[in-house]
Amino acid sequence: MRFAFVFILAAALPLAAQAGQKVDYSVGGAAYQGYSAPAKGASKGLVLVIHDWDGLTAYEEKRADMLAAMGYDAFAVDLYGKGNRPVETGAKKAETGKLYNDREKMRGLILGGLAEARKISDRPAVVMGYCFGGAATLELARSGKADRIAGYATFHGGLATPEGQGYGKSTPPLLIAHGGADTSITMDHVAALSKELEGAGVAYEIQVYSGAPHAFTVFDSDRYRKRADAQSWTAFREFLGTYLSGG
Repeated sequence: MRFAFVFILAAALPLAAQAGQKVDYSVGGAAYQGYSAPAKGASKGLVLVIHDWDGLTAYEEKRADMLAAMGYDAFAVDLYGKGNRPVETGAKKAETGKLYNDREKMRGLILGGLAEARKISDRPAVVMGYCFGGAATLELARSGKADRIAGYATFHGGLATPEGQGYGKSTPPLLIAHGGADTSITMDHVAALSKELEGAGVAYEIQVYSGAPHAFTVFDSDRYRKRADAQSWTAFREFLGTYLSGG
């Protein structure tokens, strides 16, 4: 029944008015545009959503609306800059490359988005991201620079730890949702991360979904897998319920 609820909600959202609105903000003097969706009813906490390599699009806005319907304040950050939403593969690689090559800037942009989100919702937060956004989520987790973070979650995100970085023992709990058929981020990456987190004493959960390729949660794409999307969203709901809502 929980899976059916997720499917119905996801299908209904495109036909309904958006729950949130675009929000202009600045980081380091540059213009960015996020998306804020306030919780329906009393807020259970804040969820920061980090976008995929194509920038903040209708996909992240839809996920934020889904979170708002579940009772969470959701804020989707913009790491590329207002109006910068690359379409061509080369342009997407160029934008992610800029941030992979400047990790300090990546962290600063996430923290800038989090600061903007907390102007709207000053609540404990979970940070989550998709694909590139998943890698960015783990970048922030390793930094230890964000306060009042209850947990981090990634969906088919990059898992490798750059040389010179690592997870501190005080890192909040992690949820990793991964496709078993992902050829971009392989099960070797999953095993390496598990070993690293065990060594650091970090609480984590890794969910692997059989037959799911990279980007298995992206609606209307040829990689979308309904079962894996529903199961990973249910796992995330439970993660939020445990670390933001007190179980």
